[in-house]
Amino acid sequence: MREMDRKSLILVVVLVALLGAAMAFSYHVWTSVGADESQGGQAMNGNGVAALILGGIGTLVLGGGLMALMFFSSRRGYDDAADLKRHLDE
Repeated sequence: MREMDRKSLILVVVLVALLGAAMAFSYHVWTSVGADESQGGQAMNGNGVAALILGGIGTLVLGGGLMALMFFSSRRGYDDAADLKRHLDE
């Protein structure tokens, strides 16, 4: 296995830094939502928590369903017709 070249290493470092920044921002937002009103925040009520949970579950179900359709389509050969370059080379 060849070693990672300089451009790939820089890309990985930048992407890990962006992931860390996104996680830090998400943590800050998550903890500030439930802050006291004296700190300028407002606690999330039951409707907000329910919407957050249902939205997360719905997103996971939708993503899983689309991935299942993609694998089903690939195994059944429905994607073969779109691969014209491969058929022309044969």
